[in-house]
Amino acid sequence: MSFGEIVTWPFAKLMVWFYNLTGNYGLALIFFALAVNLIMTPFMAKSKKSMMRSSRLQPKIQELQKRHEGNQQKLNAEMQKLYQEEGINPMSGCLWSLIPFPILIALYSVVRQPLSRMMFVAKEFVQVLQDYFVGKGLMGEVGGRASAYLEIELAKLNHANWDMMTTDLAGKLDPNLFDLDFSFLGLNLGDQPQWNFFAHTDWSDPHVWGPAFGLFLIPFISAGLSWLSMKISTAANPTTGDTQSQATMNTMNMMMPLMSIWICFIMPAAMGIYWIANSVFGMARDYYLTKKYKAELDAEDAVKAAERAEREAELEAKRAEYERLKAEGKATQNTNTSKKKLQASEKQKSDERKAALERADRAARRERLGIKETEKPASQVGNRRYARGRAYVPDRFSNPEGAEAATLAAALASEDAPAIDEELEEAAAVETAAEEIPAAEEIPAEAPETEQEETGESDKL
Repeated sequence: MSFGEIVTWPFAKLMVWFYNLTGNYGLALIFFALAVNLIMTPFMAKSKKSMMRSSRLQPKIQELQKRHEGNQQKLNAEMQKLYQEEGINPMSGCLWSLIPFPILIALYSVVRQPLSRMMFVAKEFVQVLQDYFVGKGLMGEVGGRASAYLEIELAKLNHANWDMMTTDLAGKLDPNLFDLDFSFLGLNLGDQPQWNFFAHTDWSDPHVWGPAFGLFLIPFISAGLSWLSMKISTAANPTTGDTQSQATMNTMNMMMPLMSIWICFIMPAAMGIYWIANSVFGMARDYYLTKKYKAELDAEDAVKAAERAEREAELEAKRAEYERLKAEGKATQNTNTSKKKLQASEKQKSDERKAALERADRAARRERLGIKETEKPASQVGNRRYARGRAYVPDRFSNPEGAEAATLAAALASEDAPAIDEELEEAAAVETAAEEIPAAEEIPAEAPETEQEETGESDKL
């Protein structure tokens, strides 16, 4: 058995089983399409759910695209993070949607070679059959493109001349051979549809032009259902991508049905019947999965929204409680803070306490030395008197009625005034000098007593 026969074996056995069950080649194809759709449903369900999840993420994806416009690397990283958080594999939908194509190719092989790929008769017997019908004058020498469908022609001749053939080849028959009838609704599914049948048909006989017209309609029915299937799927899962993406999708939705018309005209009508049945079952499956996963995703979104609202409410309650404790002076240190952060916090508090003590000590010394604080403008920072501007008014926003007059007054007061607070520098110099002579004013108070004691000692001597 060749590799091709091994690949097509399960499909051929399934087709033969349905043919024996129904006794009709067209019904066997329809049941085959149904079986394929049922087998593919679990896999297509994953693709469908992933597609619907991705469709619901489009607003977030557009927001990321606007936020990281011009930075493709950052956009890709954020989109990958979003897909991971939502549990979506963007490639899963594409992977499962490609599976029907190998099945279609395998079915085409079974339909095109019914003797060797469906019945598994020996190749030598296929040649015996060909020689037999050529010798009987029922067929001519086959070559060129016609040889691609040689086995279909032999199967049709077998059915039309079954009794005669089995009698004449009684000792040479292959045990796997059986009588295969391609008839379905008055059509021969082994024939190819002819796009120009109307030019050479006998319109006076309905038994002639009727089947030809029926075969002619198969490609267009197949294309119409294919287009309708994609239209329904797009409507059930609308995309909100950019204009270029939507234009590409619309082009594909038109090109695929047109391609199916061409393919159905160059293949046996059996492939068109399978395509039609597959589209019908696919639409039914898509409708069921859309309804099922829409309810599930709506429930998931509702749960996520409730959890998000609960977290936000909990955080808001904690924030309000912390602000209340902070206002009452009862806020406690976060025990989850790291040791390094606690040490830094303690050092900051210690530095603040030292700075406060130094400011208090400095203020006491300045008061003791008689150094008076000069009035500083609101715009002063350090010794720069107009760091915030010569017309700076602190309450210009909270008191807009008097802001204009206050601004004018501040501007006039600062006119021609020095930008540097020299008095502050002098005061700092005096304070520094005073610190270098600690407790200088306290010494004269004890001096008379010391002199008196020294005088007394000298008198005694």
